Amino acid sequence: MIRTLPALFALLFAAPLMAAPAGQQTLFNFVRPADVVKVATQDASLPQYNAEQTPEGEVLRRITFNPATEPSLVLSPQTGAWDWSQSSAMSLRIQSAMNWALTLYIKVQSADGKTLVSRVDLPAGPAQTLLVPLQANSPLSQGMKAGPPMPVTVDGQRVLLAASAGEIDRSQVVSVTLSMIKPNAAQSILLERFGVQDSEPVLKAAYSELVDAYGQSTRARWPEKVSSDDQLKALAAKEQQQLKTWLAERDKSSLDPYGGWNKGPAFDASGFFRTEKRDGRWYLVTPDGHPFYSLGVNTVAPDNSQTYVAGREWMFAALPKAGEPFDKYYGSGDNRSGNGAGEGRGFGSGRWYDFYGANLQRTYGGEGLDQKRWVTHTLDRLQAWGFNTVGNWSDADLATADRVPYTLPLSIVGDYASISTGTDWWGGMPDPFDPRFAMATERAVAIAARDHRDDPWLIGFFADNELAWAGPGDDPKSRYALAYGTLRMTTDVPAKRAFLKQLRDKYRNEEGLSKAWGIHLAGWELMEDPGFEPPMPNPEHPEIEADFKYFQKTFADAYFKTLSDSLKWHAPNQLLLGGRFAVSTPEAVASCAQYCDVLSFNMYTLKPQDGYDFAALRALDKPVLITEFNFGSADRGPFWGGVTQLAREEDRGTAYSAFLKQAMAEPSIVGVHWFQYLDQPVTGRLLDGENGHFGLVGITDVPFQGFVDSVRKSNLAAVDQLGKAAEKAKAAGAVREHEGGRSAQAGKGAGQGAGQAGGHSGNGH
Repeated sequence: MIRTLPALFALLFAAPLMAAPAGQQTLFNFVRPADVVKVATQDASLPQYNAEQTPEGEVLRRITFNPATEPSLVLSPQTGAWDWSQSSAMSLRIQSAMNWALTLYIKVQSADGKTLVSRVDLPAGPAQTLLVPLQANSPLSQGMKAGPPMPVTVDGQRVLLAASAGEIDRSQVVSVTLSMIKPNAAQSILLERFGVQDSEPVLKAAYSELVDAYGQSTRARWPEKVSSDDQLKALAAKEQQQLKTWLAERDKSSLDPYGGWNKGPAFDASGFFRTEKRDGRWYLVTPDGHPFYSLGVNTVAPDNSQTYVAGREWMFAALPKAGEPFDKYYGSGDNRSGNGAGEGRGFGSGRWYDFYGANLQRTYGGEGLDQKRWVTHTLDRLQAWGFNTVGNWSDADLATADRVPYTLPLSIVGDYASISTGTDWWGGMPDPFDPRFAMATERAVAIAARDHRDDPWLIGFFADNELAWAGPGDDPKSRYALAYGTLRMTTDVPAKRAFLKQLRDKYRNEEGLSKAWGIHLAGWELMEDPGFEPPMPNPEHPEIEADFKYFQKTFADAYFKTLSDSLKWHAPNQLLLGGRFAVSTPEAVASCAQYCDVLSFNMYTLKPQDGYDFAALRALDKPVLITEFNFGSADRGPFWGGVTQLAREEDRGTAYSAFLKQAMAEPSIVGVHWFQYLDQPVTGRLLDGENGHFGLVGITDVPFQGFVDSVRKSNLAAVDQLGKAAEKAKAAGAVREHEGGRSAQAGKGAGQGAGQAGGHSGNGH
């Protein structure tokens, strides 16, 4: 029930109100209300006399959001609409009345029904001025995934600049709604001034000089933060001594040259990596025939940490000028792809700067990157820290060093048709029915295999990365987005012709399809039209869903079979490591299991079992590789903690250990790969503006020592656990073999044979 409050209240407090910031227009004051604004509540309470004085001397008024689906406070004009066309932001003086942060949602609506929405993480503490930009605005529009910490102090006042999405007619604003989503208990905030103002000075203050000369955030301090070149050199020398100790310990451990457990039972040695299932558990097996658990790191590269500076030089406190030291680390690029990853992003092209490269020179001297030194040092780190795999998108020289096994991606690039599923983060789905896709695959595999087909250090190839197999939701339209997207295409797209042929072969005529789908289709040619929209799956017409599933399985079969056939021809000894699924369908995963040696998933969850139904995976009976996972925080410089952000840096090691233990407990998982080696730049990487702190190493090339120590202990424990599991499996197999032999002897006269002791999978894709 919505209650409209009386328009005018008497204020009993005599404390003075704080002055409004310059340029602000106040439309309404909650403490000294006037009848210019309607105030309404739903599942919220705003008592008539409840002004409160804060310890800072401000007087504000309390509103309480009660436990409900969406308790809200609605502000609207007494008559007509507000004309905010000359203002750039809505402002609200606000404070959390709780001792913890609160999440609020702000919705601004114009007379034409359009809305602008903001999610606001309101921290505990003193009052601040909340600014909601009246045009779509986010850290991404400034070139980065996450923005600097808020609030920011401007002219002595705390200001919280919100991100906003959507669009409104600023000349016809009819309401502003503050709400919470399903609070478990009553939550209160304090309010005072409501109005509009210019947000440009706040934006400049929030983003100005974010980055220091070393590429670090200027907004915080932390133990590994560097303040001088001498400090960089001292930290590097200290680390070198630690690495020597750890590498000496590794040399005495029970590992074969590839990092496999060599003191346990031996598997058959094929000279290449392969998979085998023994006593219910899947294993990767090294070329020398030892069990191997792939502990990998992605993006181990010295040239993947640049950030665009063009047009936003004011965000950087100390960029070198031409002719100054380290000016050689400028370059230029263009990452305006038009894909979902770049939507809404600003500053995605032009001049960039490489702080990591400059820091390497500061630390180790020389006139630029010493590639040989970097490769040796990086491999020393990986091995000392208990890793045994160089993951995707890593420097090619790491693979040729013959020290650490590695993986490679197969990126199929060509002019073949593609289908939109609505996600399209990295682009549309390749059309595997298009002959040009087969040609592009053949070319990509041939090039990739040319230098690696006989390399025993190569674990295998990935079938591309994070393709858009499904849409961005849990509804049927997303589940069957590939089928829907295909039927919307024109008939010059081979996938659509394949889908229509499937339906014609099954139903023969439009009457059969109309009956099965519960529609009236006057003629087949109507399905050929671009934009054809099939009905939603429903219980009354189960054939709709059956047809969608069949097509999506056929599509996935065509895709994975094309890659498998090509790899069999060009590199028959190498593994096909699956599709690195981020979104998937059961059809795609089943097809991947049919044609690939390994299933691979990128999982940003606290444990693998939260990322997929492993009971369903066990039914497919394939080994599983977790090819991306991480845990970040926002207290070491970069502003984003990733999808699985934790509260503190100290929590990352604990989360890593727990994830790895859960992975080891799942008998189908044969390895996990951390994303990534280095922190991303504070102001966003070139590719898409991501600026996460989830590296093992910072932009200064200084490791996060506490995290690295924890990761190392977890990795070494995992290898020990693998060896014990292999020994147990070998012992169990020996017992069964012995008992089978006795049974065979006893039944010789009856022609009975002995049983076998386990399954085996080679490199047959």
